[in-house]
Amino acid sequence: MATYAIGDLQGCFNSLTRLTKTIQFDPKHDRLWFVGDLVNRGPDSLKVLRYIRALGPAAITVLGNHDLFLLAVAAGLTPPRPSDTLTPILEAPDCRDLTQWLRQQPLLYREGDFLLVHAGLLPAWTVEQAEELADEAHTAIRGDQFVTTLRALHPSGSLQWRPDLRGPVRAATIIKVLTRLRACSREGNMESSFSGPPDETPDGFQPWFDVPGRRSAATTIVFGHWAAMGLRLTPNMLALDSGCVYGRQLTAVRLDDGKVFQVGCEETRGRK
Repeated sequence: MATYAIGDLQGCFNSLTRLTKTIQFDPKHDRLWFVGDLVNRGPDSLKVLRYIRALGPAAITVLGNHDLFLLAVAAGLTPPRPSDTLTPILEAPDCRDLTQWLRQQPLLYREGDFLLVHAGLLPAWTVEQAEELADEAHTAIRGDQFVTTLRALHPSGSLQWRPDLRGPVRAATIIKVLTRLRACSREGNMESSFSGPPDETPDGFQPWFDVPGRRSAATTIVFGHWAAMGLRLTPNMLALDSGCVYGRQLTAVRLDDGKVFQVGCEETRGRK
């Protein structure tokens, strides 16, 4: 039995198929961990959702910002953008079933020495605190606060975490951290617009994983979201967004021994 963590798919189903063949994935014995952003921008988001859902317990996925955006569009809370490729899902006969399934997926998953999340954790958060907050926000997504939480999340630019936040804004801010964080100040204020490479992080901010004294540093964080950074592997960090949807690679790391597997992406080229 092996467990493979896979980077952002964003609708690149053909690349996923090639990658699962490369690693000789057997759903009877192996497991796939997905870092989120299953959908959008790539051409086959509907196939991706159907495939991962059908894997049942052989797949673990956390929610990414594009997955949450799909839920908001499907709920009529925000319009799609010209660059979105969500229409096949929205028009599919099983759209409701797929979005209901997506709502049940966690924002954070922890097992052994690994923690799976889409974007990152604030430096002041312990792993235990992050688990509690993720469960709190996930309860809002699954339950009666679904609409008010996603409405508070879109747009999210002004949201900044404070422990005294309450209601939908609190849940939306937790979600923003877990699904959109790239850079923050030493005090934990998030930079909300930056998406470039880490060495171009704006003044006054650092990549969240480089902030001194980060309280989750003893746990290996498995995440994606930062395509401009690309694949980066350290003893306590597996950054797996290698830019498949931008014509680069789709990456899997076997968690048992750290071996890296990649396939080139032919589905999209030259997109920034």
